[in-house]
Amino acid sequence: MTEVTGLFERYGPWALVVGGSEGVGAAFADQLARAGLGVVLVARKPEALEEVAGRVRSSGAPCRVLALDLLDADATARIVEAVADLDLGLLVLNAGANTYRSRFVEADLTRVQAVIDLNVTRPLELCRELGARLAARGRGGILVVGSSAGYLGHADISIYAAAKSFARIFTEGLWLELGQAGVDVLHLVLGLTATPAMERAGLDLTGAADPADVAAQGLAAMGTGPVYVVRQQAEVVARRSALDRAALVAGNVSGMRAMLGRPGADPS
Repeated sequence: MTEVTGLFERYGPWALVVGGSEGVGAAFADQLARAGLGVVLVARKPEALEEVAGRVRSSGAPCRVLALDLLDADATARIVEAVADLDLGLLVLNAGANTYRSRFVEADLTRVQAVIDLNVTRPLELCRELGARLAARGRGGILVVGSSAGYLGHADISIYAAAKSFARIFTEGLWLELGQAGVDVLHLVLGLTATPAMERAGLDLTGAADPADVAAQGLAAMGTGPVYVVRQQAEVVARRSALDRAALVAGNVSGMRAMLGRPGADPS
């Protein structure tokens, strides 16, 4: 893995990592700290946040932590308040997972809405509030972590897949808009990655990408375009972009079910 250079000059002095307590989010925090940026970490688990914060501070970078659930109604307001006094230059939106599996016609719509709020509503709110600050600043970046699951429909996780598809298209539009103000925007498409969340979900992590490598690829891709697919998923995404959607979607069912395993697994 190659360390990305020039991050402080482009995005310093502070970065906000939402979903920064483990896995790819923690890797982003580690690499940004080594680049000299102060880091604000947001996630649900205070103990895990403090562990990452300790590594950030040991790199000589300042760090703040904010433990909250993104599904709380006041989550966006609390995050915005937590960085109000900082010269924030980079927003990394890493939080987002599939928290519910069901056939849609049998689904609990309250739980469906939670998937939408975690993967769509909160990222939109944060991009609106903090993106405006970056645009006024005239320099900065927004990195939205996505999933190759968003390239086709899936049985039982149709809402999650659709949310990830929405996030990609939204980010492309934001890239056009904020690029005019000097702000880099990137949608980083991941696949199977060796994270604690995917391990807890029961996925077979054989051949999974390394979180540190994935984070480094994302940071290196900032400023190159609206979407970057990690190299481990390039072939998968190309295949899922084919035009014969009936054959593609139907043909993906058995492989997806094998990867998902038990209920609750995250299909990233």
